[in-house]
Amino acid sequence: MVLVAHGSRDPRAAEATRALARAVSAVRPGLSVWASWLDHTEPGPTDVLRMLAEAGHPRAVVVPLLLTAAYHRRVDIPAAVAAATEAGPPLAVRVTDVLGPADGTVAPALLAGLRRRLGEVDPGRFDALVLAAAGTRDARARGSVGRVADALGAEFGVPCRVSYASAAPPATGVAVARLRAAGARRVAVSAYFLAPGLFHDAVADSARAAGAVAVAAPLTDAPELAELVLRRVDDRGALAPTG
Repeated sequence: MVLVAHGSRDPRAAEATRALARAVSAVRPGLSVWASWLDHTEPGPTDVLRMLAEAGHPRAVVVPLLLTAAYHRRVDIPAAVAAATEAGPPLAVRVTDVLGPADGTVAPALLAGLRRRLGEVDPGRFDALVLAAAGTRDARARGSVGRVADALGAEFGVPCRVSYASAAPPATGVAVARLRAAGARRVAVSAYFLAPGLFHDAVADSARAAGAVAVAAPLTDAPELAELVLRRVDDRGALAPTG
């Protein structure tokens, strides 16, 4: 299995990916799990796939560590797989769905991971939630974030609004302020991030400045996220063969 993360200049992000790889390995001993990154951190997925082919592995499964099926899933990851399989020893590669909603369905494990992180920072009752995501200009990707927000709000029985750290409004502080202006006294922020970094730092700062009572940590190596990775691998219907 090859995990493919976005990549960041922040070293905490790479360590989070490595921690998730270790968590997946712990759940399924004997499975070879490799971490890779599209940018900023090495190795890239092409290098890892070539290494596996040269080592004699006949097949590999690529898991995009992404929460939306936007540009990186549609373009960057297929390009990396194509570059790895166009020359050298043969290698059959399958690419799974992203970790966010697949076919419009929000995975229970994803919601459970978000609930875990919220409970870790504040086990109390919230009046409203903000789901803070990195941001994208892709309307379909934003729609998938909205579905997660709706599902998370239903889990807690409170309104849940979406916010973004970049590329689309509203900012997290704005979303928190709007909920407080509407009467919510205890607004918490759920971090729709797989790893820490500058975006999550900015979200946390703006949320607290706007009066949020709690800001959850990113999912990183939550047990539920490791479970979701393995579910994506085991879901044969979601795998697209290539190479």
